[in-house]
Amino acid sequence: MRAPVSCVISSFNKRDHVIANLRALAQQERPPAEVIVVDNCSGDGTAAAVRAQFPEVRLIEMPHSRFGACETFNLGFKAATQEFVAILDDDVVLPPSWIARLLERFAREPATTALITTLVIEPDMPDAYLARADVREERYLCTFRGCGSLARRAALEQAGWYDERLFIYGNERDLATRLLDLGWRVLLHPDVVTFHATPFGLKAGKRSLYYHVRNFWIYAFKHCAWSDVAKVAWRLASKALFGAKGKATTTDRDAGAAAAEATGTIGLNESLKQTPGGLWIAVKATLNACLNLPYCLARRRVCKAKDFRLPVG
Repeated sequence: MRAPVSCVISSFNKRDHVIANLRALAQQERPPAEVIVVDNCSGDGTAAAVRAQFPEVRLIEMPHSRFGACETFNLGFKAATQEFVAILDDDVVLPPSWIARLLERFAREPATTALITTLVIEPDMPDAYLARADVREERYLCTFRGCGSLARRAALEQAGWYDERLFIYGNERDLATRLLDLGWRVLLHPDVVTFHATPFGLKAGKRSLYYHVRNFWIYAFKHCAWSDVAKVAWRLASKALFGAKGKATTTDRDAGAAAAEATGTIGLNESLKQTPGGLWIAVKATLNACLNLPYCLARRRVCKAKDFRLPVG
């Protein structure tokens, strides 16, 4: 019997990973009722491979590759017809019991639980991070991992999906905060694992640094008290100007009030130091976020939910 789950995958130039992902979905103990792949006009033959090997998959092909992940995921979410939506990156592989175990956990949760996120295992993930109690123990969070989570479709729709203004990165925290504002909760269930091929921490490069910094401020302007915005600005500026040079230590990688809730800022200091012109990129990103202030103020609602926490310590 197929599970009442729509698996949504946003893909871009990761054909072999997408095929491995789809094979793992086909081998689920409780296969999903539908699988939706939104391909962002990949140039590596992803769409053709999906059509040839998985004709049952619903394939949405974008006309060009300039769409952001927020927009492509939203297209998949809106196309989903099932009660639950599995939010999956293109380069994940799920164990055979992934869907069955998350549905079983949902069955034991109150109706106010919108989303269950998993323990994500990635290359270069420090042992010290995995050993942390706030990573390994089940608890309610203020964000989730967008590469491997299961959500109630109705909750995603009520919250308004991902904010497409963010384009890419930081969209999970923003959506989770809107869910919390509406009275929903997000559960970390680390007994279920998602294997993710992307290395741990912030993705290297100028584009990644720019969008992580810009989107953090957009999120903060929308959801955080101004005193907290100032507090975080001081902490991040201190890291950028006075933080240790060179490769980040385990302590730096684990920075934050709770490591499992700071995934969008883990490795930020390292990225600032090692990206050419990193400090200037962060300044430009911050200025752009300020230009988005009218947009943020129009949607501003300070989150006062009990599960809400700032993402940096």
